[in-house]
Amino acid sequence: MSDSQSIQASLRSRAAELLASDQVAELIGWGAGRFPDQTTPLFITQADQAEGLVYSEYCQNTLGKYAITELSELVADQGKLAICVRGCESRGINRMLKDNQIERDRLYLLGIPCSGMKNRQSGELLSKCMNCSHKNPVIYDELLGETVAEGEPDRFGAVCALEECDRASREQYFDAAFDRCIRCYACREVCPVCTCRECFVDQHEVGWQGKQGNTTENRFYSLTRAFHISDRCVECGECERACPMGLPLMVLNRKLVKDLDDLFQAGEAGLDAVAVNSLGTYDVADVEEFM
Repeated sequence: MSDSQSIQASLRSRAAELLASDQVAELIGWGAGRFPDQTTPLFITQADQAEGLVYSEYCQNTLGKYAITELSELVADQGKLAICVRGCESRGINRMLKDNQIERDRLYLLGIPCSGMKNRQSGELLSKCMNCSHKNPVIYDELLGETVAEGEPDRFGAVCALEECDRASREQYFDAAFDRCIRCYACREVCPVCTCRECFVDQHEVGWQGKQGNTTENRFYSLTRAFHISDRCVECGECERACPMGLPLMVLNRKLVKDLDDLFQAGEAGLDAVAVNSLGTYDVADVEEFM
């Protein structure tokens, strides 16, 4: 039995037990898609539905953000919400806890070690998994499977390469990306730290964010969102995976993550639920060379 098959068997067994014993009222995992190399998020509330859960190297979707919507519909005294969490989901959960979007005592986290997910078309490792620095969940209630080796990913390789280019080349690189943006907001919808009740692009104040689909407006949206999440980005890569136009969103996000680390030693977001927000904290010793 492969590691994935073993985890799938454990997941089905524990899900059935948790639901049958009313320890949890709902569980979020993955279900089978139309094809063997396709999965989709699955929400179950009955023990006999646990057999529909799957786990394979094609479980591309991260599940953490679903906690917000599902907990909002789940009455507290009905029970907890169980979620499968790998490294990426668990860091997102920590950030949502820090941002007071969810409550820890209403969650039951099933930790799953992950060596990376594959692209359906090429069979190669997903780009978002290539530079993953936390393959094991950083927070969980129980762990399904054995931990895997973490490795030392080159998180900022693409950023450093871009920094070596001249300003005109960098501008051309990003404008070519922003020109392709269709403003579908898929990046916002899947992001575990995009949790504003009303996004600035949905507001109607004149002179704020225009509705035109052009490079200038697209640049304003992408840069504003990137700055907004820069000290909270957990580098899950969901924004880039979900983008239908193939925008290099993680290059932009990691550029800001790198700058914050250089300026304020911010470190990686989501490793715990008590970390300080670099951009929300004032310190008289902050670097001010840019002023």
